[in-house]
Amino acid sequence: MDHLHFSSTFVFLLLFFSFYSEVNPASFKIVNKCRHKIWPGLLSGANTPQLPTTGFLLNPGKSRTVTIPRSWSGRLWGRTLCGLDSTRKFVCLSADCGSGQIECSGSCAKPPATLAEFTLNGAGGLDFYDVSLVDGYNLPMLIVAKGGKGGNCSATGCLLDLNGACPSELRVARKDGGGVGCRSACEAFGDPQYCCSGAFGTPDVCRPSAYSLFFKRACPRSYSYAYDDTTSTYTCAGADYVIIFCPPPYTSQELFGERKDGATLPLVSKSMIYISSVHANGASVSGLLRVQLTVCAMALFLLWLRILRL
Repeated sequence: MDHLHFSSTFVFLLLFFSFYSEVNPASFKIVNKCRHKIWPGLLSGANTPQLPTTGFLLNPGKSRTVTIPRSWSGRLWGRTLCGLDSTRKFVCLSADCGSGQIECSGSCAKPPATLAEFTLNGAGGLDFYDVSLVDGYNLPMLIVAKGGKGGNCSATGCLLDLNGACPSELRVARKDGGGVGCRSACEAFGDPQYCCSGAFGTPDVCRPSAYSLFFKRACPRSYSYAYDDTTSTYTCAGADYVIIFCPPPYTSQELFGERKDGATLPLVSKSMIYISSVHANGASVSGLLRVQLTVCAMALFLLWLRILRL
């Protein structure tokens, strides 16, 4: 009888913890490290639970935690340069969701937009997450998994400001000339070879383009085109997540993403850090040639690293 009682208790506890792990919600801590206001937007996928908020204001240096159902899938992004237009509708110059309100209420971001994408408690009980530049880029973003297990639970994101270094044919700018986004080649040109559509609708035919390689070289772990799966999707089980907009500059080799965290690619491309910094300081660099470093530029970059370590 004692053995039977023990077995029944064990089965009950196993079922309880299994049920608890499925229903216990995740938390997304959304952090604004930008020097300006952002308005995060959230969109739930089809047949997935709706969230308590779909958009809100986040001031510089502030954070907000959102409770996420463990079976949720959807995407998250940041809107910038927002306010009321002449008709009193809420609009944003970057990544607007078109709802006319701070809450996006089921509307997605207008490209270009950096997207954080999640499927929680998916195949094998794993969370699947990525940062996608397939719809273009508007803000630096980092995803960090906390307290998870299984999968590799690696950090991923696009940590560089690409608006200044964006190729001119992809660049979206304000009236004063300041960059607010970098479009994908698909959106800019509508060509099936860039959109992975039509005759280019399979992974063996649709290959990386010079434009998607611009994004990939800058942000090695982010999605750069539709079939960029093997180096861009990350997994974890039972984690909470921190999503940071405009994460602080990285100042050591460890923080450059070279530590062993299970990912095959570094988190940051050091060559693009240099180029992005030079362009932001007013240097004139044209098109995709920004992704190439001369011997002189490499020497300056190494000197810059040495200064940062002092």
